[in-house]
Amino acid sequence: MGSSGIDWKLPDHPKLPKGKVIGLIVLDGWGEANADQYNCIHVAETPVMDSLKKGAPERWRLVRAHGTAVGLPTEDDMGNSEVGHNALGAGRIFAQGAKLVDAALASGKIFEGEGFKYVKESFETNTLHLIGLMSDGGVHSRLDQLLLLLKGASEQGAKKIRVHILTDGRDVLDGSSVGFAEILENDLAKLREKGVDAQIASGGGRMYVTMDRYENDWSVVKRGWDAQVLGEAPYKFKNAVEAIKTLRAEPNANDQYLPPFVIVDDSGKPVGPIVDGDAVVTFNFRADRMVMIAKALEYADFDKFDRVRVPKIRYAGMLQYDGELKLPSHYLVEPPEIDRTSGEYLTYNGVRTFACSETVKFGHVTFFWNGNRSGYFNDKMEEYVEIPSDSGITFNVQPKMKAVEIAEKARDAILSGKFEQVRVNLPNGDMVGHTGDIEATIVACKAADEAVKIILDAIEKVGGIYVVTADHGNAEDMVKRNKTGQPLLDKSGNIQILTSHTLQPVPIAIGGPGLAPGVRFRKDLPSGGLANVAATVMNLHGFQAPSDYEPSLIEVVDN
Repeated sequence: MGSSGIDWKLPDHPKLPKGKVIGLIVLDGWGEANADQYNCIHVAETPVMDSLKKGAPERWRLVRAHGTAVGLPTEDDMGNSEVGHNALGAGRIFAQGAKLVDAALASGKIFEGEGFKYVKESFETNTLHLIGLMSDGGVHSRLDQLLLLLKGASEQGAKKIRVHILTDGRDVLDGSSVGFAEILENDLAKLREKGVDAQIASGGGRMYVTMDRYENDWSVVKRGWDAQVLGEAPYKFKNAVEAIKTLRAEPNANDQYLPPFVIVDDSGKPVGPIVDGDAVVTFNFRADRMVMIAKALEYADFDKFDRVRVPKIRYAGMLQYDGELKLPSHYLVEPPEIDRTSGEYLTYNGVRTFACSETVKFGHVTFFWNGNRSGYFNDKMEEYVEIPSDSGITFNVQPKMKAVEIAEKARDAILSGKFEQVRVNLPNGDMVGHTGDIEATIVACKAADEAVKIILDAIEKVGGIYVVTADHGNAEDMVKRNKTGQPLLDKSGNIQILTSHTLQPVPIAIGGPGLAPGVRFRKDLPSGGLANVAATVMNLHGFQAPSDYEPSLIEVVDN
């Protein structure tokens, strides 16, 4: 029995041996879609992945990586790396971010919880500030949730509210920010009619203001801090719709990279800097791009940039963004309790594990894989290696990223004989796909394929098994499409680039010299998803999965 009364011992699999080395590869943003010139995976030279698909049909299949398969509210919700890796590692489907917030808003529980009570103490005499992504993309935030939060806060006694908006253009169409701002302004006007002093105070594009992640570029957060807290920005406007329209009219402007702006009154004074006694809520539910701003808002001994003025505020996140750091310490919605992950089971059962990626996806192959838990389960059984990502450039500038370096670390770990599981994330398809640069994304896919080869060659040498899969789609479709599947064009007749994830399924392939004869994918799980991968991997390690895990994708037929 484990410390918490859980029986961690896994039963042996009756037909599969223990002790084989498994190379577990997650291709980030690698979905399966129709072959055309906007499918960068199809266009790129990817001989290794092609051979897995064509080689043995009973050892290659597709799995669902979006919507309810990964704990999101509807089948219209595209998957993302966080929920994808949660599902891959946990082996079960947990209600995720948006769903948790939806439930808390629908029941009103959000306004009864400790987090809301904490910020509410500022309502009588001070301002409530809401900071987050203004979008209906459903990946980091949703506009309808913001509007419900505004309504609820005003009903709970907030007299003065300021919204600090970040424009999207990444998970939604570029240019949609204007419409979102108009909807938000309309709701704020209704609140003003009811006597609540509610208005937008500042803004900027998500990739240039506030929403950096994994400490890649602190200047992004500083630009947000200066506008939101200090009320300082290079551009000043009387209202947000005018601000967005004007800044978007600049050459090469887009929603993702709009410069920071502040809204000023008739005398030119910013309408909503954050000051002592105010309450601040970051309303994004997804964690990765909120951790850095949370640190700046919450930590007294913060040294990543000069904050100039550090107001004494009551700060809460929509959710807790880092369970290990307990950051932020106050939050409005409780996170999913992801327990008994496959990684923890496997360490208890003697499977020594190596995990590696570069900075931008390192947390995915460790923290998210392990159920939103930092650190090792057992530092004698596990080794995690982070390779620093390129910083200060967009990922299409060096689309090969660190794929080869990650693969070489994995190869060395496989050949060392020290590990039974070597797990990596290759970020190229996702990170370069997000830039919307088709040529660069083709290079990125080829680089990822070359990295897969390095790892599979090592698996071949040690008589091991490989499992190659993905966490969600992205690089396989780079254009917006109409209902008949044709590319959408803008007013000038150019194709509309798709920078977001997709709703496509992702591949999973198994093989290698260590794979027992007769192992094949079952035919009776057509709707299998990412959560089925954990039990599959446990089987390949020679164990049966816990009974409440999603069923394994494989069976062993006697030849």
